[in-house]
Amino acid sequence: MFNKNKKAQNYLDYIPKKSEKIHWIEKEDGLTQIIIYRDSLFERIVRKLFFTPDKYKIDLDKMGSFIWNQIDGEKTIYEISQLVKAEFKEEAEPIYERLIQYMSILKNNKFIEFI
Repeated sequence: MFNKNKKAQNYLDYIPKKSEKIHWIEKEDGLTQIIIYRDSLFERIVRKLFFTPDKYKIDLDKMGSFIWNQIDGEKTIYEISQLVKAEFKEEAEPIYERLIQYMSILKNNKFIEFI
């Protein structure tokens, strides 16, 4: 139900924090690789039945790796957007739409949460 007294939140004010369940490494090329371990009881059963891997890896591109490294539980999405803009210039545009979509994907996949 819509609450008229509730102040509207600006997505750029959110502070992303990496999930403690997510692991990552920086590869030799400087890019980030997110590693998701599949170790719940259900996933272990599925792995035995269908011989699926115990983890899967997601390779981030240059901009994705840069953004991932900026997520520290202190910077707002707006502050991260300014760092991305400074680093990637025109390549990052449209910065807000792209960054919000990227953060939404990370959140929906439980890689980050907002504090």
